[in-house]
Amino acid sequence: MSTEDASVPRTIKVLHSVAAPTATTKFINQLADGAPPLLELKYFSWSTAFKGNYDVFHVHWPEYLMRGSSFLGRLRQRIRFLRLLSHLKSKRIPLVRTLHNLEPHERGSWVERRLLALCDSRTDLFVLLNPATVSPMNKPSVVILHGHYRHRFAQYPHEKPNDQLLLNFGLIRPYKGIEDLLELFRGWTNHDVNLRIVGKPIDPSLAQQISGAVDVDRRITCELRFVDDAELVREVTSAEIVILPYREMHNSGTLLVALSLNRPVIVPWSESNDAISKEIGSGWIFQYEGTLTHQFIEGVLDSIRTRTGFISPDLALRDWSHVGELHYRAYSSLLSR
Repeated sequence: MSTEDASVPRTIKVLHSVAAPTATTKFINQLADGAPPLLELKYFSWSTAFKGNYDVFHVHWPEYLMRGSSFLGRLRQRIRFLRLLSHLKSKRIPLVRTLHNLEPHERGSWVERRLLALCDSRTDLFVLLNPATVSPMNKPSVVILHGHYRHRFAQYPHEKPNDQLLLNFGLIRPYKGIEDLLELFRGWTNHDVNLRIVGKPIDPSLAQQISGAVDVDRRITCELRFVDDAELVREVTSAEIVILPYREMHNSGTLLVALSLNRPVIVPWSESNDAISKEIGSGWIFQYEGTLTHQFIEGVLDSIRTRTGFISPDLALRDWSHVGELHYRAYSSLLSR
């Protein structure tokens, strides 16, 4: 392509490593909604990956491309993954990876870790969701902030928050600290505060722990399943505050869902959470260090109730149309090299 041709905007076909959007708040759904007209998004199948026509391969959570429910299933997936990396190299198709988290949520085997390292070494551009993330191997990167959910939730009615109702929601995984939150409640003598847990546990043991806590403590209620957008908006806006006591926290769509619905959030201190707090304005993100205590929660509740005026979190930099345009520019720059 000539220099003159390279300066002319063109349609860029991008194959994402995830399934096509559905009516949920998944990252790819919002990315698709915000894509500019010159960005054509395609969605993953192994057939499309090897035989499809696309300009860029964009991988999200690459570990899911190499996992299976049996030894033979994992072996087959890993061989396919290696073939895919070779295919991209032979066809000179750039590989872009969004770094959603620093490490997989569920740690894989040493073979998986080696394959992830190989994937990183072959990656041409990393998309970082916050400025606190460091690009692996000092590879080229671009910061494109995770978008908000205001437009998606605008069609649903919002509830009036219930005093002293705390909400923990989202897919329930061990690293998200739900066990620690239940333990905190067991030792909390304030019988006016209530805890609502909404989301699907990834394994039965987590579900049993939550159900057991509900059985013995009337302050705790739960809905242990995936909820649709209308239910999600109702649950989040019914709470006075959202509490996310993650043991590790780097990027969180759940945090942005709460902020998009104008709910204050308690989170552990991290560089990424601190950056978001400074970006959106004071009074929305409350960070604790070390172990979360009921004294900290009570202090946050007091702070919320005594504040004057109302200014929504400033999420202007996180509009999905802006996010989509930044992705297009990143792909275009990569292809022009």
